[in-house]
Amino acid sequence: MTTFVGTRGHLLFERNLMVYRRSWLIIFSGLFEPLFYLASIGFGLGHFVGHVQGVSYASFVAPALLASSAMNGAVYDATTNVFWKRRYGKVYDAVLATPLGPGDVAVGETSWAQFRGLLYAAGFLITAASLGLIHSWWGLLALPAAIVVGFGFAGMGIAASTFIRSWQDFEFVQIVQLPMFLFSATFYPLSVYPVVIQWIVRFSPLYDAIVLIRSLTLGTVGPANLLNAGYLVALGVGGVLLARRRMAGLLLS
Repeated sequence: MTTFVGTRGHLLFERNLMVYRRSWLIIFSGLFEPLFYLASIGFGLGHFVGHVQGVSYASFVAPALLASSAMNGAVYDATTNVFWKRRYGKVYDAVLATPLGPGDVAVGETSWAQFRGLLYAAGFLITAASLGLIHSWWGLLALPAAIVVGFGFAGMGIAASTFIRSWQDFEFVQIVQLPMFLFSATFYPLSVYPVVIQWIVRFSPLYDAIVLIRSLTLGTVGPANLLNAGYLVALGVGGVLLARRRMAGLLLS
């Protein structure tokens, strides 16, 4: 029973770390997408937009892209890699021949997906800071906040991976992820939407992630940010619990 609750999940994390030690370029390739958005939209379009909420448009967009980096890294690893390992690589068949159980797989893969999201966020945060887009000392907490964001999306991604039946099902992941990226106050304030749409957007996990990190980089921190972080943690925990239960059925059947 102790193996099911994930006490050995760190061993799977170490296994992933060893596998990728010779192919770090593959992981860091995901860093460039948000940088392209920052250059083309934050600075390019920002030249015509001017200031938003009292800061340059690039400063407004940068924390949203930071949150998106953590999301993309976590979701990509939690869905694509886990599905391949389970369906084609048969990695977990070998893992279950050891003392590790399905719960350890769920916890270990969630930790690794969270770590990958953290790497994306760290690289982007360093770039944003060097460009002068961090306006408060609260910005030092943006990286820990990115860990919370990564955990939330990693947990949800791991749970989603247990429902994927074929590569075609990844289109459903994109159907959810792309609108969330475009409409979670990433490129413009929430106030531009009608009130009804605003309430719908507020339930977006990425919106809470963006509000949390934007508050830190712009120095507008308040008690509501605890709710943003708590919502992401709750989603991550719920995702891990669901993934543990479903993986037990998928891997042991």
